[in-house]
Amino acid sequence: MLLAIAVPIVFASGNARDKMEAEELAAKHVASIGTEEARKNISSITIAGTTKAVFKGRGTGETSGLVVLASQGRKNLIGMKFPTPDYPHERMGYDGDDFSVAFVVPGQRSELGEFMKTNDKTFKTGILGGALSSSWELLRYDEERGKLSSCKTTDINDVEVYRCRYKPDSGSDLKIEMFFDAATFRHVRTEYSRVISARQGTSIDNSARQQEERYQLVEEFGDFAEESGLTLPHTYTIKYEKQTGEGTRIYTWTMNLQQFQFNNEIDPKEFKVDSY
Repeated sequence: MLLAIAVPIVFASGNARDKMEAEELAAKHVASIGTEEARKNISSITIAGTTKAVFKGRGTGETSGLVVLASQGRKNLIGMKFPTPDYPHERMGYDGDDFSVAFVVPGQRSELGEFMKTNDKTFKTGILGGALSSSWELLRYDEERGKLSSCKTTDINDVEVYRCRYKPDSGSDLKIEMFFDAATFRHVRTEYSRVISARQGTSIDNSARQQEERYQLVEEFGDFAEESGLTLPHTYTIKYEKQTGEGTRIYTWTMNLQQFQFNNEIDPKEFKVDSY
């Protein structure tokens, strides 16, 4: 298992235009990762590091552990391991055909796992994980897959970025927006959101008690540095927020990525995470 193997291992300037054509922005973003030669020389990526999970809402807590991100071609894997019996791991993978999410305890997935299982296209199409994965959707933007649109400048944490809508070619129930640093064109953030309208109750009183449900997952990428000719983020954060009639729950995973390995052959079985 990649996660077990990782245990001993871990230890441009000027004012931006208000708008930019999506094709131009995608090309500039891909160039910000590395030269065409450097990108083509990479067949697989394995990244190891540490992660901290923080949970707020109905029951709070935190735990720290290890993380592995692995990808080869279209195949992609995110795995986290924690020293807690009720939350021992987080594993999700796409083997090129099927997307799988591991149970954290027998018969039960985590809140993040359930969200990803429901919205598996974010993994299958190579969106989740951004440039940290060889399956990153924008590396193949000219293949007529998903498309960016409405790229306009805005500010996030006092940094000017291009904010773009993104629509997978296969469609999605999620509203997806991507954010790119306006100076460097590095991908720094993706937001996935969905609102489910309140259901009609069987009576006026029941209808009044129904509430809409809101789901949002945010990825953030930072601390960019060069690895084997590619400029990649070394911090990666996933924040999942769920608002329902039962209240608000917020889950955050902060990953510090410390070791990058390229072009290792990865056993295809590793990407089917519900088999181990």
